[in-house]
Amino acid sequence: MQSIEKAVKTILEALGEDTQREGLLKTPRRVAEAYKFLTKGYHEDPISIINNAVFEEKYDEMVIIRDIDIFSLCEHHLLPFYGKCHVAYLPAGKLLGLSKIPRIVECFARRLQVQERLTTQIAETLQNAIKPLGVAVVIEAMHLCMCMRGVEKQNSIAVTSAMLGAFRKDRATRTEFLELIKRK
Repeated sequence: MQSIEKAVKTILEALGEDTQREGLLKTPRRVAEAYKFLTKGYHEDPISIINNAVFEEKYDEMVIIRDIDIFSLCEHHLLPFYGKCHVAYLPAGKLLGLSKIPRIVECFARRLQVQERLTTQIAETLQNAIKPLGVAVVIEAMHLCMCMRGVEKQNSIAVTSAMLGAFRKDRATRTEFLELIKRK
């Protein structure tokens, strides 16, 4: 925490700010605490999150958790990106506790990220953990590094997907998933 505080103070000074003025006195500490929270995923193990919440069940239809809110930090600019994550899997005799999916998403989102990697990490973790017939992940996000600087396109949304197993091989399965996550 102290090294982050020191770095923030250095940045403020480099910007020409008076770090002794009232509004900035506690800013280095607040920023350090914010970064600790926003990157807490580095201290979480996605497999531990699952915590044996895998249940034998003969259910063989698609399981979808859609509209999972995500907040992450772009590793290129340390600016936020945020949006929705949609996750589906086709069970192969095992179900995962429903709350575990948003927790896995959160674990990876709370790291410095690129959206493409985040999408793949979620899909691969689920595939490896429960060995379903397939996994699908779609993330739709707004990147403040694109909205506030650079191209300054405030309404741009980046969409990434990872399709594994049946979702990659079977067009009908993939289409069903994509139809089910459409906003109504």
